[in-house]
Amino acid sequence: MNWYMLKTSTLFVLSAIILWSCNGGNDPEDQGAQPGQPVNHIPAPAPLTYSVVNIYPHDTAAFTQGLVYYNDQMYEGTGQKKESSLRKVDYKTGKIEKRIDLESTLFGEGITILNDTIYQLTWQDHIVLVYSLKNMKEVRKQYWPNEGWGITHDGTNLIISDGTDKLYFVRPGDFKLLNIVSVSNNNGPVYKLNELEYIGGYIFANQWETDNILKIDPNSGFVAGVMDFKDALKKLANINYDKQAIEDGAVLNGIAWDAATGKMFVTGKRWPKLLEIKLN
Repeated sequence: MNWYMLKTSTLFVLSAIILWSCNGGNDPEDQGAQPGQPVNHIPAPAPLTYSVVNIYPHDTAAFTQGLVYYNDQMYEGTGQKKESSLRKVDYKTGKIEKRIDLESTLFGEGITILNDTIYQLTWQDHIVLVYSLKNMKEVRKQYWPNEGWGITHDGTNLIISDGTDKLYFVRPGDFKLLNIVSVSNNNGPVYKLNELEYIGGYIFANQWETDNILKIDPNSGFVAGVMDFKDALKKLANINYDKQAIEDGAVLNGIAWDAATGKMFVTGKRWPKLLEIKLN
């Protein structure tokens, strides 16, 4: 090979290396990355353990969408058209003490209580029902542009989920949007955030179609921890829901928190039991 041919060949090889580096040499897929492996620098969520303190009866007709413990009283919001309601419940007996039925066309979703006012979302109706806590009478309807899934508050602002990876912070008086936080873990965005509860500076969220409750940092949106309720009814109450019952909606959904005692209540749609637990 003469000098000219050697020089030309060397330039060709160098050009190919540079082109490969720019167009995919650093692609994680080219380096053997597999689905489910971390795609960012967020730490993996820590497993959160808990102890079961008590197990109480729960109305199996309740398609539970929201659960709130407030002033030693349990409130529950239920869903499904022609079945949706707002309830005051004696959680120790499961007895419904007061019930407000929604219009038959509305599909009720999450509830929360802030400043003696109850807020109840609807799913795809773009309506938030606002009640006076004192008598559970509706005082107004509030427009909400997205789907309604879960709702809680941080003591000042309402926090709403819509089934995506987004949490919306809104002003309770006029529902002005103040902030949007995207939720993610070490594998990327986290979707299907459902019933919400604000506990100790974190947002706890049921993740629909899973057996998990997620602990979310409201500032970063990072999932800091995960509570596992797989086969909870079977393990804790010897109740084994079959596949059909689960497909019909008998899934984990409902978180309430008693800040005074540190008690946490968990249930599900159509569940026969309400679990009182304590975070370890």
